[in-house]
Amino acid sequence: MNTRPSNRLSRLSKSCKNGSLSRAANVGPACSVRCTPKRWQPKQRRPYGVVSRKPIDLSQTDRNTLLRQQAMSRAQQGDRLGAIEIFNELIERHPDNATDYNNRGLVYFQNGQLEEALADYDTALDLNPCLDSVYNNRANYYVTQGLYLDAILDYEMALELNPSNVRAWINQGITFRDLQMYDRAVESFDLGLHLGRLEGHIYAERGRTYHLWGDWNCASADYQRRSPIFQSSQLLPLTRRCVCASR
Repeated sequence: MNTRPSNRLSRLSKSCKNGSLSRAANVGPACSVRCTPKRWQPKQRRPYGVVSRKPIDLSQTDRNTLLRQQAMSRAQQGDRLGAIEIFNELIERHPDNATDYNNRGLVYFQNGQLEEALADYDTALDLNPCLDSVYNNRANYYVTQGLYLDAILDYEMALELNPSNVRAWINQGITFRDLQMYDRAVESFDLGLHLGRLEGHIYAERGRTYHLWGDWNCASADYQRRSPIFQSSQLLPLTRRCVCASR
């Protein structure tokens, strides 16, 4: 006679009495939940080299400074109309800023708009009569119109306000030379040399003055002094007047 089922029933009854069966029943469903495997997901990373930065909060003064630098940079690259547009914006914001009128007048002058340049120079001096760079630039305008006396007076005013304005010394010397006042021209170039700037340009202009004056030895000496200081590509063409931008 087969006694296996009775043995199974006896073991089952013992398990029920000990409570092991109820614990096993409770463990089953819990295991099925806790042991469910999770899918692996790659960690999101920022692109290499990308750093999050907070936006820079510039003051109005800093913005205007950046705009002026951008305008002068465009003018130097030949985009004079673009530079004038930026100066128009600056002047619209600050119509009492003499520096912006001077710089826009300078760009007008370089662009051949001479009357507009003169109007801006006059406005700049009305706002600030102590800007030596404006007198220098307006004097350059007077020279183009053949108004040499007015030009010399403006150069003198620029140098009275700022004796270290080497460009005004150079331009005054060129103007004296155009008037065949060679001794005064040489004097202006000599004073400009003492400032220690643009020596190559000054030697070239003084050498040309000696040349026209008939002093070949002094002319040759100045041309030779010029060469070791600057290469010819770094020199402005002779008789080209220096302009002054305001900072």
